[in-house]
Amino acid sequence: MSDQAKLFLLENAQTLVTMNDNRDVLADGWVASRDGMIVAVGSGAVPENIDGHELKEFDRLDADGCVVLPGLINTHHHLFQTRTRAYGPVADRELFQWLTTLYPVWAELTDEQFYQGAFVGFKELMRSGCTTTTDHHYLFPKDASDNLIDMTILAARDAGIRFHPTRGSMSRSVKDGGLPPDSVVQDEDTIMADCERVIGKFHDPSPGAMVRIALAPCSPFSVSPQLMKDTAALARKHGLRLHTHLSETQDEDSYCQQTYSRRPVDFLESVDWLRDDVWLAHGIWFDDDEVQRLGNAGVAVAHCPTSNMRLGSGVCRVRDLRRAGCPVGLGVDGSASNDSSNMLAELRQALLLHRVIHGAAGMTINEILEMATVGGAGCLGREDLGSLAVGKACDLAVFDLQAIGYDGAHDPVAALLLCHPEPAREVVVAGRVISQSD
Repeated sequence: MSDQAKLFLLENAQTLVTMNDNRDVLADGWVASRDGMIVAVGSGAVPENIDGHELKEFDRLDADGCVVLPGLINTHHHLFQTRTRAYGPVADRELFQWLTTLYPVWAELTDEQFYQGAFVGFKELMRSGCTTTTDHHYLFPKDASDNLIDMTILAARDAGIRFHPTRGSMSRSVKDGGLPPDSVVQDEDTIMADCERVIGKFHDPSPGAMVRIALAPCSPFSVSPQLMKDTAALARKHGLRLHTHLSETQDEDSYCQQTYSRRPVDFLESVDWLRDDVWLAHGIWFDDDEVQRLGNAGVAVAHCPTSNMRLGSGVCRVRDLRRAGCPVGLGVDGSASNDSSNMLAELRQALLLHRVIHGAAGMTINEILEMATVGGAGCLGREDLGSLAVGKACDLAVFDLQAIGYDGAHDPVAALLLCHPEPAREVVVAGRVISQSD
């Protein structure tokens, strides 16, 4: 992988899917960038002068015979879980049993395994056309390093992906009425101090940032209401976004009613999280009133179809949430509840899942592409990502239509979701070309 090119041009794309405000799809498309940000998009012959620079000055990537998308955005993951894929004892377990079985296993992970788990997840995501990912890192074993977030950020830099790590947390163990054991939780003073440290060391609010931090108490069954409130106050002090799991299973709904005497959305509101700087993972068991309340507040949702199917958790009400005003993105979730980090496969899974429930018109290809790009950018609060337009980051996913899985396909865009997912030929992150051999 070469250093970031100051001037970059992708040209000759058979089909360029811009996801801009008009949702333009361009034949013979091209995209030019300077310092990682798009300066021009067009179709046909490339001008001899772009943004005041001669064509010969640009590093060029020929996308002849390819479909080019904005880089896909993954809005929910647990990268360390790549170390426990296809873990036999939880093959047929639902979420709470799955977690209580795996917590002690994850407690034994070494620092090297945390780095390797993240690096593997990043490379797998990029191989599937993903250029930006978050990571909900809530697990801090007592014998592990204090700097596990730092390790995942190092792995992201080594892989070349744009990264939104969330400093997650768990503070309520079994002895406090929570779900996790003592071996993987931290006290709340330690959590808040490290959140401050990570923000100061890594958060970059500038357009085109490669690393931005969010804060992410894990779930209603693993943190206290006070930690939720304190975390929200800290995030808002620094202009950060907030993330948590919510309403993933009926067990969680029952837990909230038994522990807090309220449903999950009411719990969210009680800790001042029913706000437009929040995105939730899963969001399955909302009733009609709750969907509208979330939409009115502008709360975003990361839809994780494969994980929810794998654990038998249920199905997110995607169209209802979007109609209500919620940004909705897609997430592969942890690789122990999905067992892969294939973003393109997640798009296909989402399309097929909702069609099983609602019929062939129950979800369209365009809706899925919107969730995977502009919807994902909405979840992460990134106005500079998600589409190919001037002023946006130059993040691209390049898929070769000559790949065997697309042979005979008539609609090149539909082929990406209706045919078996093929690896991206390259991804481009901030104007840097990353081939799958890197």
